[in-house]
Amino acid sequence: MALAANLVIAVAKAVGGVLAGSPALLSEAAHSVADSLNEVFLLAALRRSRRPADARHPFGYGKERFFWSLLAAVGIFVMGGCFSFFQGVEALGSHTEEKFSGYVAGLIVLGVALVAEGVSLLRALHQVRRQGGGLGALRDPALRTVVAEDGTAVLGVTLALVGMALHMVTGQVVWEASASLAIGVLLVYVAFRLGRDARTQLIGEAADPELTGRIRALLRAQPEIDSVEALFTMKMGLDSTLVAARVDLVPGLDSERVEEVAVRIKRSLARTFPDADQIFLDVTDRPAGEARKSPAATGERGGA
Repeated sequence: MALAANLVIAVAKAVGGVLAGSPALLSEAAHSVADSLNEVFLLAALRRSRRPADARHPFGYGKERFFWSLLAAVGIFVMGGCFSFFQGVEALGSHTEEKFSGYVAGLIVLGVALVAEGVSLLRALHQVRRQGGGLGALRDPALRTVVAEDGTAVLGVTLALVGMALHMVTGQVVWEASASLAIGVLLVYVAFRLGRDARTQLIGEAADPELTGRIRALLRAQPEIDSVEALFTMKMGLDSTLVAARVDLVPGLDSERVEEVAVRIKRSLARTFPDADQIFLDVTDRPAGEARKSPAATGERGGA
């Protein structure tokens, strides 16, 4: 829906910007072109991230969403922010004759764009509510990018409208140039925030502290576990989390009992935390009267 809206709006803004010679409207046209390209990136992310795990990618393709979201952030910065800065600076140094008839058409285009962008934003926010939680808890990088783009688009169109209107009233191009520069600053800021989030997730981000605490509490509650020496988590995708724990078992368990306990604990984790689909336990058992043995690592997929 966002892609269709952006394509129509981009064409309308570009035509209106050329006819009116408006830097603010051309900046918004570049913004919409960048958004359209980003929607293509995000559609690719949705499709590619759903591919099942294979021999080359045993943990699946969930991080595809983070990669394509990073490309979307770069697109916003280069195609939207940088072009808007260029239009603003160029407008400050130009002394062209005003074309008020073209500006009226440009204002109409921006008015239609504001309605279309607003509808797209409301649709994205509705999807956020369906997923539960607020914007701060939004996990899906594709949907987060769409919400950021649509919110930025509504604010950007508003800035362009104000700049063009003040330019028409005062005859001073500085108002419209300032609007174009403000749109550039807005886009660069949004690109930075989205790129930073995608970078963190690509590098390897731990699960949120609340989930990690619940996993640790479940491990400590097991009667066979003496202590949890270390617990590591990493988000592998939208609904995929790797959990690796090093635990000490109570003394006196034989090898068969150790294996049985490890399998039961991993199945309990998988049932309690469905997103934990990759679970690995490093188990050390200490029989009574003996020194600690070398760790025997065991691992299985969460669904086993």
